[in-house]
Amino acid sequence: MPWMVETYDRPGTAALRLEIRPAHLDYLEANRHLLLACGAKLDDEGGAASGGLYLLALETRQEAEAFIEADPFFRAGLFERVFFTRWRKAYLDGRNTLGED
Repeated sequence: MPWMVETYDRPGTAALRLEIRPAHLDYLEANRHLLLACGAKLDDEGGAASGGLYLLALETRQEAEAFIEADPFFRAGLFERVFFTRWRKAYLDGRNTLGED
């Protein structure tokens, strides 16, 4: 069963986020096989990011934690908080996926 990981950036780290972003995107690309979905959480105008949401195709919390701890954003100290929650996939891309896993 997948994991949902929600991250919250530390205040005042917008410049750090931009600096580390290329390495973060390389990390995501290298691990794309584990990503059901992921992306930044944006402000109402769709500009400034303040954290992210990851839906990971991993079986254990330990695997989800290891994934996030290896992310360049985490390693650079960008995150103030990280929450891990089991996630039951019901609909994905407008398609009912119940019973597939």
